[in-house]
Amino acid sequence: MNQPITLSETAARALENELAHLIVEVLHLENKPESLDPLAPLFGEGLGLDSIDALELALAISRRFGIELKSDDERNRQIFASLRALAGHIAAHRTK
Repeated sequence: MNQPITLSETAARALENELAHLIVEVLHLENKPESLDPLAPLFGEGLGLDSIDALELALAISRRFGIELKSDDERNRQIFASLRALAGHIAAHRTK
């Protein structure tokens, strides 16, 4: 069984930054990537993403990082809770 990868603080922030750029680019947001709060919710009152955004984002993440995010995964609320949570999940499961 694969052990989760533990990132240094610098590497974790770099991944969050890369992911913020991906979110803004893929979803055509008017926000600047550096303005995204890594702890703010991605859905609802946070960034305001919806289920269509989640599908587009999951596809982009799959392509960029080589991980599969399934719509029926019970952990999706946790995985997509915030930019930081999503980056942590990617760091632990990425193949690229």
